[in-house]
Amino acid sequence: MNLKVCIAEDNYFLVKAIKEKLSFFDDISLKFHANNGAELIGKLEENHNIDVILMDIQMPEMNGIKATEIVKNKYPQIKVIMLTVVDDDDCVFKAIKAGANGYLLKEINAENLHKSIIEVTKGGAPMTPSIALKTLNLLRNPDLANIKKLEQEEIKLSKRETEILVQLSKGLNYNVISENLIISPSTVRKHIENIYKKLQVHSKMEAVMKAQKRNLI
Repeated sequence: MNLKVCIAEDNYFLVKAIKEKLSFFDDISLKFHANNGAELIGKLEENHNIDVILMDIQMPEMNGIKATEIVKNKYPQIKVIMLTVVDDDDCVFKAIKAGANGYLLKEINAENLHKSIIEVTKGGAPMTPSIALKTLNLLRNPDLANIKKLEQEEIKLSKRETEILVQLSKGLNYNVISENLIISPSTVRKHIENIYKKLQVHSKMEAVMKAQKRNLI
């Protein structure tokens, strides 16, 4: 098993430190490094055959939370682990909401970083213990993160978006949907992107399940 990893980090010394930690392990190959979220998205367009992204939060041009949201919408199969010095509640909550699969603090040692990368590819959610504790507290005290407000927000889908969701719920793919609704596949894709944004989900399955739960379809 060879896991393809990339790093999004603007601090040269931290990049060097992360590369050094990863160099101990034969089952990990570092594919590329990006200095910010925008550069990362550009590089993924050229090569998105990546298993795990180690994502910093505070970066110029585009921060890690925004980049995570875009990656998760475009390439939901790629796992994103936040690797950061930032541990305030707001960032933890926003990163998880953006679709991050794990959240580690940068002082993590090589062995634990390696374990976390393996864990995330197996469907786990690796977290530094102090971050896991914060996450539990956020869930226990929803007001901290305005979870209630988000839950109660009304989701309004357009007629076309609803039609597409119904088709998705039948397991149809983009091309079949575009034929059924007499629109181009790229229009279908655009509508699905909007649906994901409105429902705050990252996959067709999640979109359908959430829409059914909210009686939208």
